Amino acid sequence: MRSILLVTLLPLCFFTASAQQADHIKLKDIQQVINRPSDKIQVINFWATWCAPCVKEIPMFEKLNQTNKDVEVTLVSMDYDLDPNPEKVYRFMTRKNLQSKVVILAERNPNSWIDKIDKSWKSGTLPATLIINTKTGKRKFVQQELHEGDLEKMIEDVAK
Repeated sequence: MRSILLVTLLPLCFFTASAQQADHIKLKDIQQVINRPSDKIQVINFWATWCAPCVKEIPMFEKLNQTNKDVEVTLVSMDYDLDPNPEKVYRFMTRKNLQSKVVILAERNPNSWIDKIDKSWKSGTLPATLIINTKTGKRKFVQQELHEGDLEKMIEDVAK
């Protein structure tokens, strides 16, 4: 009986110990990231675990994070609005082995604040991506699924 219990609990202990965490942040914290001077181009992706196009494009952000040292990738989970329990996001992060910085935007009612991220973000559509070059003040915002090459083109546009 003891060995059966150990075999049953061992995977749970391993999962819990290896689970990645994400800070819960507020709108003001995202605004600080957006406005913070940086030598790197900021790539901020707004996504959710329940959004199929969001999940589909995550590997592009991960690849960008690993290959381009001139950018800083932040993945902003919007799951909190529907479910404030972060476990679903943590499990997703672990399953996908995310290496990019992940934060959970702990805000309800997106209609009350989305236009403070970008004035053109009226619908709250996900996925949405904001790319900012704080050196030049250039920024680009899109509210659609990105495809191979789109990120690089957007980064090139704000880098000039």
